[in-house]
Amino acid sequence: MITLTHGMVLAAGLGTRMRPLTDDRPKPLLELGGRSLLHHALDRLRDAGVAHHVVNAHWFADQVAAAVAAHDAPDRKVRREEVLLETGGGVTAALPHLGDAPFAVVNGDAFWLDGPTPALARLAASFDPRTMDALLLLVRTAQVDGEAGRGDFFIDPLGLLRRPKEREISPYLFGGVQILSPALFADAPEGPFSLNLLYDRAIESGRIFGLVHDGAWFHLSTPRDLDRAETMLRAGMLTALF
Repeated sequence: MITLTHGMVLAAGLGTRMRPLTDDRPKPLLELGGRSLLHHALDRLRDAGVAHHVVNAHWFADQVAAAVAAHDAPDRKVRREEVLLETGGGVTAALPHLGDAPFAVVNGDAFWLDGPTPALARLAASFDPRTMDALLLLVRTAQVDGEAGRGDFFIDPLGLLRRPKEREISPYLFGGVQILSPALFADAPEGPFSLNLLYDRAIESGRIFGLVHDGAWFHLSTPRDLDRAETMLRAGMLTALF
């Protein structure tokens, strides 16, 4: 169990599959349930007790900076990327602002409804720095309203993750919410790279685990996905969120 003090929202991506909605704004500033996805993410981090927030920005970075300034989360910092660093490079570059302890990272387009206990609180309660460098929130593909592909991971009874082998279909997707240890980034490359590189290293060393989400989760890749999520919320889930 850990206490979360630092968190990061990944908001630098181009959101190409969400075009034309992202032709004039970054994907995390699209709205769902009357609030931007970025503000939803900052809400969750703030409510989890995070005291130091970092948001990276590249596509329409000025808009991201303005949205972060308009939020009420404590100690908000925007880190602009002149060159898009991808997920791994973005977090690596922000490490000086993320403290020495495990920290939360939330994708800027991640949107979920909590179960009985908030997902970030469940992750923090389950994170064991002695055995883990990463703990990822997983979503059952059977519950995903949208294209799940071949899935992302298998999880064993102890929570340890592995990738699907050739011709395997895995039953879980990564939900875009995680706790990472600074140790995960030892010997990380410079420049742009995906967090998947570090996940695969952690799989080899047996230090990446998963926790299955016990609430609702929304796949938001295309404008159609966003419309469907809005319809579902208006059909009865808004009270669960607000």
